[in-house]
Amino acid sequence: MTRRAIFMFGLMSLMWGIPYLFIRIAVAEISPATLVFARTSIAALLLLPIALLRSDLRPVLARWRWVVAFAVVEVGVPWVLLGTAEQHVTSSLAGLLVAGVPLVGTVIAASTGSRDHLGRGGLLGLMVGLVGVAAVVGSSLGASDPAAFLEMAVVVVGYAVGPAILARRLGGLSSVGVMALSLSLCALVYAPIAVVQRPAVVPSPGVLAAIAILGVVCTAAAFVLFSALIAEIGPVRATVITYINPAVASVLGVLVLNESFTAAMAIGLGLVILGSVLATRGAAARTTDASPAIRDGRALDTAAGGIGRSESSG
Repeated sequence: MTRRAIFMFGLMSLMWGIPYLFIRIAVAEISPATLVFARTSIAALLLLPIALLRSDLRPVLARWRWVVAFAVVEVGVPWVLLGTAEQHVTSSLAGLLVAGVPLVGTVIAASTGSRDHLGRGGLLGLMVGLVGVAAVVGSSLGASDPAAFLEMAVVVVGYAVGPAILARRLGGLSSVGVMALSLSLCALVYAPIAVVQRPAVVPSPGVLAAIAILGVVCTAAAFVLFSALIAEIGPVRATVITYINPAVASVLGVLVLNESFTAAMAIGLGLVILGSVLATRGAAARTTDASPAIRDGRALDTAAGGIGRSESSG
């Protein structure tokens, strides 16, 4: 990779590794629904003008049903559940659990026939990844609310289904237009809930800063930068960010919030990453050999999945 690509890659890994920390900070004083409204509205206000200037919204609106479906499974439901879960689990643990998204995505892709069936390597990767997830969950189950793990499971599934919708039903559309409209829809839906659940007092400066960073940096700016990174190095190599984000989230949780990070969690993370690499390696090779049109369509898939996984995505 060029120096420019390496810089963009490192910056993206940070941008989509820090949301878990700031979500944890924000939901200590505001409701998860209020956070979703604030984050989506800020990002939508920044992305909508870009989409309008580029005339991206008209073709996106023609497929509004799938845009709604994508907004629900990629943003609307996962983000509120992620915020709810982080009221009971550490940001480090949340980041580790979201690392399982590639595993679920591989299962969905194989079961729906979008790619070749899993070979031995893919099945081995899934088993290794599941052992890793079990290690992470098992090491934290006694100290966390079990309901939070169910919420995180829904988050992981949503983050895996969202890119599938984007690639198969919204392929060929402007990714900026799709995300701008999706975020706008979520902001409108959560607006009345945010009004009802508004905090009794103005949140602390730290929480307000966390909200601003989540909306501006981790959503709007990160999405634009990730699109540029895909253009620079391609969608396959860009997905490696998925394997770095959980480590960033864990380190920040330990350093900033004094969260615990056990040996079992470290081993589990390693197994999840190894399993994800094994499970997706064959698909990555097929994407590399695909035609430019197919690669472009999967670039949209990758971009959406990256945002989901940061919250993300984060």
